[in-house]
Amino acid sequence: MRAFVLLLALLPMMAGADTVDRVEPPSWWVGMHSSKLQLLVHGDGLGNLTPKLDYSGAEIVEVHQADSPNYLFIDLRIDPDAEPGRLPLEFYRGDDLVATWRYPLMTRAKHSAEREGFSGKDVIYLITPDRFANGDPGNDTLEGYTDGLRREAPGGRHGGDLAGIIQNLDYISEMGFTQLWLNPVLENAQPEYSYHGYAITDFYRVDPRFGSNEQYLALAQKAREQGIGLIMDVVLNHSGSNHWWMQDKPFKDWINFDGKFSATTHRRTTLRDPHAAPSDTRQFTDGWFVPSMPDLNQRNEFLAQYLIQSSLWWIEYAGLSGIRVDTYSYPEQSFLVDWGERVLEEYPNLNIVGEEWSNNPAIVSYWQSGKENPDGFKPMLPSLMDFPLQTALVNALNTEEAWGTGVIELYEALSNDFLYPDPDNLVVFTDNHDMSRIYTQLDEDYALWQQAMAYLLTTRGIPQIYYGTEILMTNPGTEDHGAIRSDFPGGWPGDEVNAFNGSGLSKEAKQAQDFLRTLLTWRKSSKAIAEGRLIHYAPHDGVYVYFNVADDSQVMTILNHNNEPKELNLDRFADILMRADEGFDVLNNKSVALEGSLPLGAMDARIITIVPGSEP
Repeated sequence: MRAFVLLLALLPMMAGADTVDRVEPPSWWVGMHSSKLQLLVHGDGLGNLTPKLDYSGAEIVEVHQADSPNYLFIDLRIDPDAEPGRLPLEFYRGDDLVATWRYPLMTRAKHSAEREGFSGKDVIYLITPDRFANGDPGNDTLEGYTDGLRREAPGGRHGGDLAGIIQNLDYISEMGFTQLWLNPVLENAQPEYSYHGYAITDFYRVDPRFGSNEQYLALAQKAREQGIGLIMDVVLNHSGSNHWWMQDKPFKDWINFDGKFSATTHRRTTLRDPHAAPSDTRQFTDGWFVPSMPDLNQRNEFLAQYLIQSSLWWIEYAGLSGIRVDTYSYPEQSFLVDWGERVLEEYPNLNIVGEEWSNNPAIVSYWQSGKENPDGFKPMLPSLMDFPLQTALVNALNTEEAWGTGVIELYEALSNDFLYPDPDNLVVFTDNHDMSRIYTQLDEDYALWQQAMAYLLTTRGIPQIYYGTEILMTNPGTEDHGAIRSDFPGGWPGDEVNAFNGSGLSKEAKQAQDFLRTLLTWRKSSKAIAEGRLIHYAPHDGVYVYFNVADDSQVMTILNHNNEPKELNLDRFADILMRADEGFDVLNNKSVALEGSLPLGAMDARIITIVPGSEP
């Protein structure tokens, strides 16, 4: 039904229909928290027309002309009790009716505003859609899109699509993942290197080489049926250089630096630096990533509203469980507050995670909701990617145990949690689509990989795992992003290895897959992991011990970061273990005694659920 209504929106109804060629957002809903809606309307000479609307429960409040004569921005008010239907937007030249656009006004899904976002009970599976599975070879190369199938090229399009993800939802579910984060799937009609999705050329259209809006909706629905939420990767900072508006910008200040390339400094510290030169700060915020990604000027109120409404539209349309915001700190700071406020007004329980790629927790924590910042800035961002902890984890595992190196780095990284208003809501990860795979970072040491996975899935926060981590995918000898985002084996006809069913996997890859499946499946049922607080003990002799503690559930995690076995004296942990004398070793599937000492193997990782002791 939604697809049919959206189709109607694209059909102007009267003579002179070519005057109106685009209305965005393409539809809206009755009963949103805010009754306000601003339509961007584009068409040849449209700015000279007068729009009118006669519909019970909806009215035009104000009309704004743009610098370009081909735009109108129309402010609507939609009453909570308005009837769903098609709003007859009429455009007049004087007394002459030139065109009509039937604008879809739809009914919201039940309890849409109350939806629950992703949380600590979840594990996020990050997929680069072009590289996961090719479910529909018919969309690999399409007329009008110059960047077609080039699977032999690391930076080319390889053909992965939404159909491939839908076809393999069973695998994702059976592994134990409960949330899907896809790198952007919106249209990237760029001449080359378009597969990654971050140079968006239409904010309301799925790239047809990935599928369609309807397929994205189907993915969300089918994933939800399997207990998997869908997180959308949102880009607020920039668009693609081939975006349709680049040939006819609504306002002269729509793109920063007058629409001419000027590179960002990437020095995000200038935003917090009390000594920073104003020009440095502005260059960071207004500068472009690359010439193919024009930097958007969110100080323009119409562009700001456009980006806010685009996010709301996708949340409502697809029933999203969350949003990941790319390059979070790069847009205008006041806009980020407005965007966050509006999204959370409409969806108070939704989770939003921002990317602030800094290893400095003082910089990252500045952006989390509830932070009392010295400059008075009040952020509106529930979660952030925990880059400081990712760096600490890799450093800890890759260095030998000494006074200041090894697992002590993990302990000290978590001690910085006092900087965060809500450290339990940070997204923790070992790698992602922009850095070398964790197995490569750990020099393909399987024992260290196991320790990394055990830590990731038991520390505080919300774990994210990059596709292929479960089968030890690597990028040896290169940091080329095309190699990091290599094809998942089995996603293409003729693949000799199929990780979906295990065919052709190496013994170690299969072992890793089973290991992670066991850990993910167990994690789903652990109340201590989902709801408990983390209590850790300072590492001693290269052994790090911490607990997840809930009212009636406890988990003990032990990392022995030594090349030789150790004997762990349990007396030190008596204040947590209390009278418990038995536990269950999750990874080794056996009971263990918790009296006296516990033998640990070299480079061992142990996760033990605590069996409550007898009453005194």
